[in-house]
Amino acid sequence: MILEDLSLLTSLLAGTTIFLGGIVEGFGYGLSLGTSWPYTRDIHKVAIRGDPEAIHRVLATLVGLFSLVLIITYFSALTIIGFISIVFTAFLGMATLYVLAGKLPSFFQGFHDIAAYTTFLTYMLLFTQAKVNLLAFFTNPVLLSFYAVIFIGGTVTGMRKMKKPIGYFTLPKEGQQIVWTLHGISIIVLLYFALVFGYLYAFLFVILDAGLGMIMYYFINKSPQKPGIYVSLHQFLAICTALTIALYALRII
Repeated sequence: MILEDLSLLTSLLAGTTIFLGGIVEGFGYGLSLGTSWPYTRDIHKVAIRGDPEAIHRVLATLVGLFSLVLIITYFSALTIIGFISIVFTAFLGMATLYVLAGKLPSFFQGFHDIAAYTTFLTYMLLFTQAKVNLLAFFTNPVLLSFYAVIFIGGTVTGMRKMKKPIGYFTLPKEGQQIVWTLHGISIIVLLYFALVFGYLYAFLFVILDAGLGMIMYYFINKSPQKPGIYVSLHQFLAICTALTIALYALRII
């Protein structure tokens, strides 16, 4: 019972951390604490004052601590994967700060997002206690397509450094426009695989998220530093998509 409860809590915290990442981007808090990770000395005070980046870092630290407890007390393939994924998320989180500061390539942010979603999914798998072939699960074409969408979307965020517009265009000319176009193509691929494999709810969530993505695109161009709540809602629908893909793969739905 403790295993299931702690796994669920860890997964929910990981998902909340992803959602808060959208708040951070949407309201211009990307470098509110600078490039130091994980802490400033008074981070708890900053978090209490409502800085979403501080709360994001505190929750990420809690996920790491719970991950450590789980791998010590319930050593298994899933707890190993979960621990490795949170370690990668932490290191790539540090890299993301340097991406925003213009010191590292933007694709680091894409890898960070993959690691974050892997953490969320791994502890959700651990919570279900389902007997699953992990290689088959993580090489599922629908999930791999989802990862491609997440990676390219994160790379777009890294390229605009949470402060630049993507710009309106007919044919992509600038780098971020080209990558944003690839992001759109990857969504079409994800929709195709979701439809072929019969992942209806995942298909619907992707449609909703793509529609919200177009709204977000408008607000990123209108107010690139603070596009608003749409970014976090975009992440929320992506979390729902990841969850439904997992549930279909486990034959729970």
